Amino acid sequence: MAAESIAKITMLSEPIREKIRAFIPRYPSKRAVTLPALHIVHEHFRCVPFQAMAEIAEILEITPAEVHDTMSFYGFFPQAPIGDVRVWVCRSISCMLTGGEEMLEHACHKLGIEPGQTTPDGKLTVEFAECLGICDFAPAALADDGRIFGPLTSDKVDAMLDDLKAGPKPVA
Repeated sequence: MAAESIAKITMLSEPIREKIRAFIPRYPSKRAVTLPALHIVHEHFRCVPFQAMAEIAEILEITPAEVHDTMSFYGFFPQAPIGDVRVWVCRSISCMLTGGEEMLEHACHKLGIEPGQTTPDGKLTVEFAECLGICDFAPAALADDGRIFGPLTSDKVDAMLDDLKAGPKPVA
């Protein structure tokens, strides 16, 4: 069998590719579309697998390493699937001084996971953040659907987890 006759397996559907290509005229270079492309793929898959990085690179005519560099700079693009809701517990100086590390530990202990892991039912991923920019709520947490929690206490973390396990809140 000739190499030309082997079908190329792709991860990104044509509609996803078209969404990415639609950004190209809006930016000064194809490389500048890397971040929007990562958001598009993440929105669809809730992660950015290696194969998707390679396909983004192909569309944008850059190397997969360049896509990975952008992806790894921002902590919002996991390579493996995450829970239905993702929450970051802040551990910046303001949150750390008011108990952020303890709130992260409490949340993970209650869920039976470690930071960066997803609950076995796939409902919730808990991670730490270096800064969420919501120091007024320290210690604070932020869900990927925009919900802000804080100032956190052990009881408020328990209530937050119950709320988050119910699923993402619809965008108003």
